[in-house]
Amino acid sequence: MSAVKEKLISILTEKQKDGGLSDEVLEDIAKSLDMPLSEVYGVATFYSFLSVKPRGKYVIRVCKSLPCFYKNSAMILVAVEKELGIKPGEITTDGKFSLETTNCIGSCDNPPAMMINDEIHNGLTPEKVINIIRECK
Repeated sequence: MSAVKEKLISILTEKQKDGGLSDEVLEDIAKSLDMPLSEVYGVATFYSFLSVKPRGKYVIRVCKSLPCFYKNSAMILVAVEKELGIKPGEITTDGKFSLETTNCIGSCDNPPAMMINDEIHNGLTPEKVINIIRECK
């Protein structure tokens, strides 16, 4: 990977933390790196941990990789959906939570797992999930 692309991913990650990757932010990044906007947009939409759509304060990612799937990650997803009243790709009406599914988050040794922002939670049960979410409220 070129130094410019590495810098681009770093900038996109930081800007996302600072409020999101709006069209205006992507245009500013493209100008600052002297890159075509299409290339910046392509990178921003390629990586699942980046998003050009608004996200909640707490981004919940439920792992759907094979180890989590076999340990019934579907029940974890259902617990989150019921607790928050949203489906994957949606944001709660107060803008506090968004829900996504993702492939491996590196916790295959203790599935099922999910992430809330950068924090991994594993060995989950529906009860644990509800308690974790309520702590964020």
